[in-house]
Formats: sequence, structure tokens, C-alpha cells
Amino acid sequence: MPDKLTVDLHPFFRNERDIDRAVRQLVFRAAQSKVPVAEIIVGKGKGQLRHRVLRMLDAKHMRNLYRSVEVDPKNSGRILVHF
Repeated sequence: MPDKLTVDLHPFFRNERDIDRAVRQLVFRAAQSKVPVAEIIVGKGKGQLRHRVLRMLDAKHMRNLYRSVEVDPKNSGRILVHF
């Protein structure tokens, strides 16, 4: 079993449907495989993608799947989802 799952959203940054699908699949796969942490790489930039992903993770149906979410304190372009 891997110790974390990772998705890089750089290839999808222009397509909102692909971003939503990639984040949803990562969270569902991580919850199902019981990995301790999932990593979402959003990039530093202006933070628009980071805010979009955080809003998506804050939805009630998503919050039920994980324990906590944090923006990596050492790298603001990375979101860590703890299970």
C-alpha cells in the first residue's frame, strides 16, 4: 500500500470539469485504499486554483471522506488531505 497518493493539476488548469474529476477521483481512491495522506499539486501562481480546490474539498459530501485538509506550510502550491 502506498503511503500517499498524488495528483498534479497543472495539465488540467484550463478545464474545470477535468479538475473536479481529478480531485474527486483522488479523494475517493485515497479513502477507499486507506492511505494516510493525499497530495494535490495546484502550483503557486495567484492561488485561484488552490482556492477552487479548497472550496471543492469543503463540500459536505467530500468532508465526510477525509479527516483534515491543509495547505503545505513549506509549499503553498501543495494541498495535503489527511485520511
